[in-house]
Amino acid sequence: MGEIFRLRADGIDLFVRLTPKAASDALDGVEATADGRCHLKARVRAVPEKGAANVALEKLVAKALAVPASSVVVASGGTARLKTLRVTGDPGELARRASRFSVA
Repeated sequence: MGEIFRLRADGIDLFVRLTPKAASDALDGVEATADGRCHLKARVRAVPEKGAANVALEKLVAKALAVPASSVVVASGGTARLKTLRVTGDPGELARRASRFSVA
């Protein structure tokens, strides 16, 4: 199975598949797409209007990685289900924390 993140000099890029309008906010492990790419599965209660679901996702991931909410931003895929989140901080520590998601 591939990685759900890519190391950067100032943090990591985290690949996520978001399901909005869910019953609860949660991270649900890792899934692979047909082309072999892996994504962290996430669901949020927020609706996908005016960026509400993206903001909820940023907060959920920040809490799970134990970083400030301001350290997590949607870098690409703002209106798509598949997103790339840019997380700033120590790349090694963030990679270690993100690796826990795939051990479920």
